This record gives sequence, structure tokens and C-alpha cells, in this order.
Amino acid sequence: MTAPEHGGRLNAAAKLWGIPRDRWLDLSTGINPHGWQVPDLPTEVWRRLPDPDDSLEALVRQWAGAPADAACVPVAGSQEAIMALPRLRALCHVGVPSPGYREHGHSWSRAGHQVVRLGWTQVTSEDESWLEDLDVLVWINPNNPTGETIEPERLLHWHQRLQRRGGWLVIDEAFVDGCPELSLAFATGRDGLVVLRSFGKFFGLAGMRAGAVLAGPELAERLRNAIGPWTVSGPARYVMGLALKDERWQATTAERLSADIQRLERLVSYHGLDASRGALLFRYVPHPRSAELAEALAAQGVLVRQFDQPPALRFGLPGSEAEWERLSQALTACGISLTNS
Repeated sequence: MTAPEHGGRLNAAAKLWGIPRDRWLDLSTGINPHGWQVPDLPTEVWRRLPDPDDSLEALVRQWAGAPADAACVPVAGSQEAIMALPRLRALCHVGVPSPGYREHGHSWSRAGHQVVRLGWTQVTSEDESWLEDLDVLVWINPNNPTGETIEPERLLHWHQRLQRRGGWLVIDEAFVDGCPELSLAFATGRDGLVVLRSFGKFFGLAGMRAGAVLAGPELAERLRNAIGPWTVSGPARYVMGLALKDERWQATTAERLSADIQRLERLVSYHGLDASRGALLFRYVPHPRSAELAEALAAQGVLVRQFDQPPALRFGLPGSEAEWERLSQALTACGISLTNS
């Protein structure tokens, strides 16, 4: 089974286009370009085994807004949980959003489950009979790559219907930071409700591979047993703890990203890419000529994420003023119509 592709493949882009790696503007990943600054770490952090009693789980609950009785499992990025959860259920029917982060469907399908692709029109209609055919529903809120959101009240309604017959609702909240009103963390601790949180996107620490799972105690214990000890390194746990305590940085960053994403929306619209939508860290632009546009930008050393079904582009945020100007110039110089027609 072919693994899904991801953004950030700069070495491959450099080889394909003959442009040195350090000359690319990488907007393909949806990662905060102004991430939390990691300080020098104490030497003992590198020399000791990770300590599960370092208060990290309590900090995660506080940061996410989860109740004290919610179990927290730190993981090596939410990807670790995405791969492990399918192994914790007998073979069943699993709903995943389409389009959506494809690792979800890939992981459940690879484990032998029957994956059902769910479109936006279907899940937002008044007819929810589709839910009766599922044992597990995976939802991404906000969705990656489209940025579409479902209100927490509706998600909890889905959870109640699934849980009555032993089902699960798994919510991927990798891009929810800065929009706490969308999070279901406040309801975690209940049977059959799983929330995945990431430290790579908002904190800009994707290379650290750190995340957390909020769930009920029984499921959390099964997940811990499945992934084993020390999956999150001691240095990663230490940095996570420091970043979670830095509430002033988090508040300032949420404001900055809100302004920057509005600027990006105006920029792509100015260049003819209308009807964009997205989350705090990216804009998603449906376009019938998305492949052609992505190639035209790549030829200028600007890497964006391109999708085929449906055809669309996803733009991450530039960092410096020079990067903003470079993106604007690249869009101007594409040499083809950028209108959505």
C-alpha cells in the first residue's frame, strides 16, 4: 500500500527543479514560520531516560482545556497515535473525511479496517443515517487541507450516537490552536472520545515530533501499552513543558497568526485566487489548474501543496517581509491566468 505524500519534501523539489535547497520558499507544510524559540537544554536532559512524572500530562490538560479526569498520553507527534489507534479495535467500519489528512484512512485501511470516505456535503446534511454504518468516525477539526470546521455541539452529538454502541469518535485537532472554541478537549475523559493534539504546527516545532492524546482512562492505558515506554524523548518532553508554560507567547502568537492569515487571504485574492478558505496557518484554494499553478510556482523556487481530488492548492504562511514579497512576485510572474474559471 503506497504511503501518502506530505509537504516539506525540499530535497526532492531541489533535485526535480535544479534549484538548491536553501533557495526555496517552502509554503507546503502549514507550520508556524515564527515558532517558539527553543533555549539551550540542561545536560542532564540528554543523559537521563524520559521521566513520566515530569508533570507534562497536567500541563497538556491545562493547555488544551481538558478536565482533570481526562487521561493524557504524550506521543511522538499525533502521527504515532494515528498509526497506533487502528490496532486497538477489532476490524470494523471507519469513516474518514475526504478530502482530509490521508494518513488517517491509510492507517485504518492498512490495519484491515473498512474505510468509508465522507464528503463535506454528506456530513453536514440533516440526514445523518450515514453514521449508523460506522463503528469509528475520524474527523479533522479544522480540516486539513480544506480548513472546514464542525461545531463542537454537533461533534458531541456524533460521539453520543457512536458511543451508545461501543463506537469511537476520534478528533484530529492539529490545527485548532488559536481557536479554542472549536476544541473538544473540554469533553475528553468520556468513553469513546479521543482528541489528538500536535505541537508541530502552532508551536513551529515539527521536527521535535511531539503531540498528545486526550482520552478516557481505559483507552489511554491500552494506547500506552501499544506504543511502549519512552516514545517521546526526554529533550522533547522538556521543551514541550517549557513551551506550554509560556502562555504570553501563545497569546501573542495567536494574534500574529490571525493577522498574517488575513494578509495571506488578501494576497492570494489580489492575484486572482478567489474563494480561498483555511485555518490559522494555511489557505486552501480550489482551482481547476492547480497542478499547472504548482509547477509554475515551483519553477521559481516556491513550494506549495497541490491536491488533485478535488484540484486545489494549499499555501502556508511566509515568515519574513522578503518572503511575502517573493510570494507576491512569484504569483505575478506565473504567466498564466490565476482566475478560478
